[in-house]
Amino acid sequence: MSGSTFGTLFRVTNFGESHGPAIGCVIDGCPPGMKLSEADIQPDLDRRRPGTSRHVTQRNEPDAVEILSGVYEGVTTGTPICLLIRNTDQRSKDYGNILQTFRPGHADYTYWHKYGVRDPRGGGRSSARLTAPMVAAGAVAKKWLREKHGTTFDGHMVQIGEIEIPFESMDHVPNNPFFAANATDIPRLEAYMDELRKAGDSCGARIAVAARHVPVGWGAPLFDKLDADIAYAMMGINAVKGVEIGAGFASVAQRGTTHGDSLTPSGFAGNNAGGVLGGISTGQDVTVQIAIKPTSSIRSSRESIDLAGAPATVETFGRHDPCVGIRATPIAEAMLALVLIDHALQHRAQCGDVHVAVPPIAAGQGSIG
Repeated sequence: MSGSTFGTLFRVTNFGESHGPAIGCVIDGCPPGMKLSEADIQPDLDRRRPGTSRHVTQRNEPDAVEILSGVYEGVTTGTPICLLIRNTDQRSKDYGNILQTFRPGHADYTYWHKYGVRDPRGGGRSSARLTAPMVAAGAVAKKWLREKHGTTFDGHMVQIGEIEIPFESMDHVPNNPFFAANATDIPRLEAYMDELRKAGDSCGARIAVAARHVPVGWGAPLFDKLDADIAYAMMGINAVKGVEIGAGFASVAQRGTTHGDSLTPSGFAGNNAGGVLGGISTGQDVTVQIAIKPTSSIRSSRESIDLAGAPATVETFGRHDPCVGIRATPIAEAMLALVLIDHALQHRAQCGDVHVAVPPIAAGQGSIG
């Protein structure tokens, strides 16, 4: 009921607050026998962590992960894995001016009415800092999926504000602060972000993420569809306001003769379905795009009300991302991995003995470029 646990067989319970002593998660259901250390998890946390460029929050957190349980002599035991990330650079005084008011676009108002109390320091549980434990859990899921099924994950930013980013190569993604699959457009993006910061404003972003080499057959009909669970997971990421699977909303303008991916002996002719048919994976790349709203914490003054309902003016201080979407790519990859490992384990439990006479066809198309 608390909304802090994700998954069915591979279950992740997230804990902590933005300005508390630590954040983390407990993973229950990780299969035993997999080699696992902090070094397997830290690279993904480093991709997400704050303070990595002038275009994101300057909160300087190392986000160093500690494995507290569930691993013995470097191998998972099948028991709960506790991952801890200590908070080391909190500046709670930055939030002193909002103790009696509600920030527009934030969860302050809804948390107050639901719980009768709220932690104003960085948003408490509603902070995007709580995505870090999910990235850590996602790294564990990625490792298992890669070793057992050859499944890999990649993502990139395709739009920031009103600027669409032309696709060049996924090789460019690790080499710029925007996770853009582009090298030539980075100066324009940096100038855009500098202007936005000077104006005290923010913008949204669109992120594309894909899972490669996903076996056919994962997912279930009706209410446990793979794509439904992916949408659920992506909407659980802070600031996400829209999710597309495959062609997504572009499907509205397509004809049936175009949208339906033809099957051939050598593979599917396209991937408008995003790698999912009838809620079950096709063996193609699973492709997803998410829309992220503009950052709500901005320096510009905004109209609001105080705890008594009287008019108030709010200006947010502290260290914030002008575009929270800049660091969202590893988060989206992690949530996709958590959905897929959960469905992989469910498929193994129910249908592990199923064998069909006709072998799966080739994966076919599936680029998110």
